[in-house]
Amino acid sequence: MSEGLILQQRLAKDEFFEYDDHSPLNDAQKTEFTGLSYYPYNPALALVVDVTPIENTPTTQIMTTKDTIRNYQRYATFTFAVDGQPVTLTIYQTPHGFFLPFVDANAGKETYPAGRYIDPVRLPDGRFVVDFNTAYNPYCAYNDRYECPLTPAENRISVPILAGEKIPTGDWIELK
Repeated sequence: MSEGLILQQRLAKDEFFEYDDHSPLNDAQKTEFTGLSYYPYNPALALVVDVTPIENTPTTQIMTTKDTIRNYQRYATFTFAVDGQPVTLTIYQTPHGFFLPFVDANAGKETYPAGRYIDPVRLPDGRFVVDFNTAYNPYCAYNDRYECPLTPAENRISVPILAGEKIPTGDWIELK
């Protein structure tokens, strides 16, 4: 996605969080909400990747923030480089589409400790759009009433991904 489109999406998300009845924020949080924090747009992390399909894998069980289990299908892996370091991640398939949870080296410092998510898009030729500028925090980062899948070990990487949403900060987050 282009930088302009990413910036438009970020503004729309802030408006949704502050004003919409379906926002993950409670009323007290909405009153104090000052916006989400993001890394600057990073064109080097807006990727179109070739994937290696994972054949005949059983359903993978992933724990959630409330200690329950959700079932996902491991779909494919892909490898890319971050500052010259190769990184491999797994894309999962759900009944609702594709899902890419990941934890980077900045988890707990600049990014949400339980991980961030991307909704990769499969292209007609089988490749995927994986734009880390669209990385977002799960709703459980904002409000304890939500239950979110935790990032599996295979998607915990030792390099920082300096793109997408940062850990929520501000007085409003303390009201969750």
